[in-house]
Amino acid sequence: MFAVNGIDVSHHQGDIDFARVKAAGVKFAMIRAGYGWENQSEQTDRKFYRNYKMATDVGLPCGSYHYSYATTPQEAEKEADFFLNIVKGCKFGYPVAFDMEDKTQANLGRSRLSDIAVAFCDKVEKAGYYVCVYSNLDWIRNRLDMQRLKRFDLWFARYNDKPGYEGMGMWQYSSSGKVDGIAANVDMDVAYKDYPSIMKAHGLNGYPKAAPAKKRYTVKPGDNMSKIALKHGVTLKALIAANPQIKNPNLIWAGTVLLIP
Repeated sequence: MFAVNGIDVSHHQGDIDFARVKAAGVKFAMIRAGYGWENQSEQTDRKFYRNYKMATDVGLPCGSYHYSYATTPQEAEKEADFFLNIVKGCKFGYPVAFDMEDKTQANLGRSRLSDIAVAFCDKVEKAGYYVCVYSNLDWIRNRLDMQRLKRFDLWFARYNDKPGYEGMGMWQYSSSGKVDGIAANVDMDVAYKDYPSIMKAHGLNGYPKAAPAKKRYTVKPGDNMSKIALKHGVTLKALIAANPQIKNPNLIWAGTVLLIP
């Protein structure tokens, strides 16, 4: 089973020495970007940019999370805009997460809480990010409609020796971890997917989209350029332009390799 160890941090951990953190065996860091939506200068985590820069400078892949106070889907969309503005220009090898656990939200009901989560996650996903929902066993069982949220990854919080739950992408298993390079206690996590490979392969979280694979076709006896273009659903003009090595498009030989645009 694939599993790598990580941490999640905010300003509460102070000034982190990420070189020592990485040397201690930590493979990734989830970094809080901010909370709420009303005042960016005050509600951006005051260590976010430092944590992001220091972690990436030493080659430690990062994800990020937003702590929510939203009580309506409309407020969740404002939080999504707030979060996207904070992380603009960042590149994350790990998911971006919607952290929904505040006591002001706890009694809003399963339907509204699920609406709030979907509103945030949809907006951030449409902006090109791989989104997950951070939640615990109580909220999963009693407060959220997990059927509606199943298309998003789950970052599951349960402080135990085993998660006791299936289907999560990441598990936060302690809030009192000790890691060299961090003076305070720190949350400890495990990731069960090779997230950096996912982000790079699909062009998510700030990674560029991969260029489509170049398709090649070997000319067969009886082929001509028009027939080949029709077969592959491209225009004759595009096929000719993609193969400037063919000096006379009306004369091609079996065995010639053409690039299909």
